[in-house]
Amino acid sequence: MRVHLPYGEHGIDTEVPDGATVLLPEAVEPIADPDAAVRAAIAAPIGRRPLREMVRAGQRAAIVVSDVTRPVPNPVILPPILETLEAGGVRRDDITIVVGTGLHRASRPDEHARFLGEAILSRYRVVDHDARDASTQVFYATGPRTPGRPVGMGVWLNREYLNAGLRILTGFVEPHLFAGYSGGGKAVLPAIAGADEIMANHDARMIGHPKATWCTTHGNPIFEKMRDVALKTDPSFIVNVTLDEEKRMTGVFAGELAAAHDAAIAQAARQAIRPIPHLYDIVVATNMGYPADLVLYQAVKGMSVAAQACATGGAILLVAECREGVGGPEYAELLRSEASPRALLDRFESDGHLTVHDQWQAQVQAMVQARCDVWLHSSLDRAAVASAHLRYAPDVTRTLEAIVGSKRAELGRQPTVCVLPFGQLTVPRVDRG
Repeated sequence: MRVHLPYGEHGIDTEVPDGATVLLPEAVEPIADPDAAVRAAIAAPIGRRPLREMVRAGQRAAIVVSDVTRPVPNPVILPPILETLEAGGVRRDDITIVVGTGLHRASRPDEHARFLGEAILSRYRVVDHDARDASTQVFYATGPRTPGRPVGMGVWLNREYLNAGLRILTGFVEPHLFAGYSGGGKAVLPAIAGADEIMANHDARMIGHPKATWCTTHGNPIFEKMRDVALKTDPSFIVNVTLDEEKRMTGVFAGELAAAHDAAIAQAARQAIRPIPHLYDIVVATNMGYPADLVLYQAVKGMSVAAQACATGGAILLVAECREGVGGPEYAELLRSEASPRALLDRFESDGHLTVHDQWQAQVQAMVQARCDVWLHSSLDRAAVASAHLRYAPDVTRTLEAIVGSKRAELGRQPTVCVLPFGQLTVPRVDRG
């Protein structure tokens, strides 16, 4: 059976066994007029007054947007917000669009144009957050002063955001490998937080927590910390969207952070959580193609969601282009620093270990590899794949055939195969009946 897999900007076709389970997101009707939907959502928000009633002449406004690794339809979301601000008397020069990079690299000029659109880029001030530059951040108190802590509890956050009278957060809500879901509070922590705050939220204890996983919010310490910090910054308004596998908008959720984000999460869950009858011997998954599969670091999400359907001792074939390589130097060096994924896990879980940059992604990858063998089909060469402790897959169809043959010999039966063409937009859950 032939299956099309998102890969880079064009995708690839592959042959999978006829008996394979191809798991797709729940089909939902995309929004026919996205611009009208955004305008309606900000005019009748959830848990907030309409945005136009919150705007005052002379205010400064900051709008946080996602970077190039997220397929947020900013050219659709932003114009109604910007028009509403200016119609209410906010000067264009007093509006700043803050790219919430977290600890990702800075955006290139061509990427700004790609994810914002030339019209917005040419008219508004756009700045990338720099988590490592303390001069661009302000200490924001989130709790009372206590003995021994004369400055009180707090976090370092982007100065442009905190200095604004109107603080607007935007984003795309989808299942997330350890935060439960993206969007909502993630636009503050980690998007515009200082490096130390991000690493504390992503340390080994937090990442290893049993509830820090796909589609889990209640009791998830990472999700709860992100939301708590964001709420304490008193965001004025959020606009989050949900998308389908073709990156078409399926919902717009605007208003108060917690209420609007919860509504978006409910929609994302309806689309993404898919029942399966059992775990599978072999799982093929993507990272949804461009831009989510730019680097292996991001593609760990596809690997992790595949593990939700894979039996212990099974095999995962990850299909992700990785045109920009493995990822940042810290992540690449971290993977090379130990001889095996097991050794990485032992190091992260050892007493006294201090969190280092990009450890969280390496930890999730190692947690997957502790249970399953992982092959990677990408544009990376064999040496780069091996340096990441993965098995090299030069061709998807032939590699899958070889894995099936090996598993058949090992198990004494035809192995079961599951295919997740749209990666983290499909989260498998065993149906317990």
